[in-house]
Amino acid sequence: MNRTAAYTAGELAKHLGAELYGNASAQISGVASPERARAEDLIYVDSRRHVERAAKSAARCVIVAKEIRIAGKNVLEVGEPKLAFAKAAALLSKEAALHPSVHPTAIVASSAKIAPSAFVGPYVVIEDDVIVGEGSAIEAFCFLGRGARLGENCRLHPRVTLYAGSALGGHVEVHAGAVIGADGFGYVFGEGRHWKFPQIGTVEIEDDVEIGANTTIDRGSLETTQIGRGVKIDNLVQVAHNVRIGEHSVLAAQTGVSGSSTLGKNVVVGGQVGIADHCTLEDGAIAGAQAGIPTGKIIRRGELVWGTPARPLERFKRQHAWLTRLPELAGRVRKLESLLPVGSGRA
Repeated sequence: MNRTAAYTAGELAKHLGAELYGNASAQISGVASPERARAEDLIYVDSRRHVERAAKSAARCVIVAKEIRIAGKNVLEVGEPKLAFAKAAALLSKEAALHPSVHPTAIVASSAKIAPSAFVGPYVVIEDDVIVGEGSAIEAFCFLGRGARLGENCRLHPRVTLYAGSALGGHVEVHAGAVIGADGFGYVFGEGRHWKFPQIGTVEIEDDVEIGANTTIDRGSLETTQIGRGVKIDNLVQVAHNVRIGEHSVLAAQTGVSGSSTLGKNVVVGGQVGIADHCTLEDGAIAGAQAGIPTGKIIRRGELVWGTPARPLERFKRQHAWLTRLPELAGRVRKLESLLPVGSGRA
């Protein structure tokens, strides 16, 4: 359950760097959609087509884009309403703090170092030489393998597994069921069978990363799988061994990144994208939903690709338009063929 803190519209405007038009003393204690908002909730409007929704809302205070006004509302004018709303939500709604403690059912190795301000929940298992930083929370049924490291103010939701040696920085949040540091899918075929290639590397996750439920991030084979600062990974994503993901990149659900691929900074990957092995997505590249990126392909800096095999969006749209016309074109070809003389070589 989240807890809320109350602020005045004036205080919130100062925090957001917003221009306030209205009553600076109006109380704000939460965030909501226009239809579900109470009087003390904050809502936002990022285009004029949503003004009517906001006008009908019970909310007294609205974050708006430049030069939008709503009669009867206190408005906080900003350049980017959605971003300002997210910042306001972070201030107004905070997760309920977990009291520092180690639950009596937890199994904690004597060599593990657990910060006094950390929370360790029911049935957690923490093996030898694990380090858990200040303010971190480990919820029920989590497993931290030998030598795993957890920085300050991290949160592991129930049933998260960190294999031995996995290292997480500070302010990392991992949602339920995620597995970090499992063996990569690496085999060598010979003598009539598959031989397992060594999977003895590690996983390093930098600060301010969020990892979705049931996502898996494999350890490196001989090297390190690296997740950069500020990366956001959705639910049900597979990140294979030796992958490197640069700062502030985002990966949507059901994406798979194969071994030894590299994603640069600020890369955006849509849902159900398949990235084969040894691919490179340079800084700022965007892969649209369900794109398929073949082995070794390079997506250049800032390029937007779609389709399988992935290609620049404009080319994909032109080709797709022709594909949708194939039945019509086939009919026209058949009609033209019917006009040819018998024996002229028509199909």
